[in-house]
Formats: sequence, structure tokens, C-alpha cells
Amino acid sequence: MEYTLLGKTNFRVSKLGLGGAPLGGDFGDTTDEQALRVIDAALDLGINFIDTAPLYGGGESERRVGLALKGKRSRVILATKAVVRGVPYTYENTLRSVEESLKRLQTDYLDLIQLHELESVSYEAAMEGTIKAFLKLKKEGIVRAIGVNAGQLDRLLPFVREGIVDTIQTFGRYTLMDYTAKDELLPLASRAHVGVIHGSPLCTGLLTESPAPFLYKYPEKIAEGERRKRQLEFLRQGRPNGLVEPALRFSLTCPDIAVTLTGTTSVEELTQNAAYCDGRGLPVEHESKVLSLFPGQPL
Repeated sequence: MEYTLLGKTNFRVSKLGLGGAPLGGDFGDTTDEQALRVIDAALDLGINFIDTAPLYGGGESERRVGLALKGKRSRVILATKAVVRGVPYTYENTLRSVEESLKRLQTDYLDLIQLHELESVSYEAAMEGTIKAFLKLKKEGIVRAIGVNAGQLDRLLPFVREGIVDTIQTFGRYTLMDYTAKDELLPLASRAHVGVIHGSPLCTGLLTESPAPFLYKYPEKIAEGERRKRQLEFLRQGRPNGLVEPALRFSLTCPDIAVTLTGTTSVEELTQNAAYCDGRGLPVEHESKVLSLFPGQPL
């Protein structure tokens, strides 16, 4: 397992982190036993960054992470988010969201709290509500660092430019199919020493044989994903699910990404993914070809 520093937080984090959405059952039925086995396996593999949210499984992901970390809390950098989709991003709602997360996680502090889904709130409302609450909690020592989360890259940029946050998290924006984060966001975050967390390196399953179920509501995205995947066949080398390894290596070895998240309820899958966190990226000629295929083309 490789480790790095998460931007200006100076947290020493594993380059591969465990994402919490599948642990809450968001991608299929999951039991407490399955979730606890995966979290225990992650710790055994040297993964020390766990990212969850109250949205995942309606709090089930946080509850299961809390169960798994009883007596082991000091071994991880624990990140969650606020608030739940559909709830206004007010100061009071944010404090309430964090309080409820702490109870489910069975801890009295968070290493990182992140505003979830910036697309749902204006910059001004976020600053006056959720970010103001985060800064209060940070001053009190209840949270150690603050961040923001978004799929739309432009929503993250003002927070980095203004030096407001310690971390940013995006998803699916530094993948073999869509690497638009490299154009502006990643260089800006690097200069500002803002730690970058990257989710969905497999592009919500488009780089596997099983896209995420919710994607079937967007047939045009699946069709475009299949078109791009055909152009990446040179990376597959005849292997079933053969784009998983190059996709993970592509994100894991990006110097401007501190943590790449993997979400799974399979110990076998987690173990295989962890094996790719060895510092070895794509061959130079393969990376160059990938970066020539879809420049400036978000998926």
C-alpha cells in the first residue's frame, strides 16, 4: 500500500481509500456482516481512509462503519459528509447532520467533514450555512478538516480559489473515459495544497462489464460509454473486466490525486484493487494514447 499526505491537512492517507456507498446497500442488498468483513479487510490491507455519508443507505453506511471501527477508530482517517439530499444546507441543519453522523459512527470527532453535492446549493448559501457551521466545528475540534464534494468541476473551483477548504472530492473526472479534472481543477488544487479525493475511477461501472443500475436511466450516457470503451480496447489485453486494472492505476498514480476511492462489498475485489496500489502506472505510451482520445470531453 502506498501513502501520501492529504493536501494541507497533513493527514497521512493510503492512496486507495474505501468508499462507503456500497456499504449502505446503495448498489445492492448488503448485510452488516458483509460490510464489517470488507472494512476489516481494508484495515488489514493497509487502507486507512474511509469515506462515507449520511445519504448512503439512509445512514446505514455510517452505522456499519461505526460498528466496524469500535476499538479501531484511531487506525483510520474518517470522512463523512453533510447534509442529506433534499434538506436545505442551513447552519442549523448542518450542525444537526454532523451530530447525527457522529452518533451513527460512534465517535466524538471527524477527521474530515465535506459538504455533499455542491450542485444542490449556491455558493453564497453554502458559505452562509454549511461552511459556516463546518468552520465552527473545526474551531471546536469536532472536525479536523473541511471539504466540498461535487461531480460538476466548476462548482469546486471557487472554494479552491478562495482558500476556504482543505479538501475537494469529485468523481468520475479522472478516468480513462473522462479526465477533464486535469485541465483546470487538479493543477489549481495542487498549487493551493488542497487535497484531492477521487471517487468512481471506474466511471460508475462503465469501465466494467456491469454499469451501476441507476445509469440505465441515461441510455445516451451508456451508449457514449460503450463507444469510448471500444477505443480503449488496447488496454484490455484479452482479459475479462480487463479495464479495471488500468483504470485504477491511471487514477492511483496521478500525482495530483491523494486518494482514489474504491467501493465494494467483496473482500476478493477489494484485495485485488489494493494490489494495484503499488506505484506502477500505465506504460507511458498507453497513458499518452489515453490522453489523446477524449481531451476536454466530459462524459
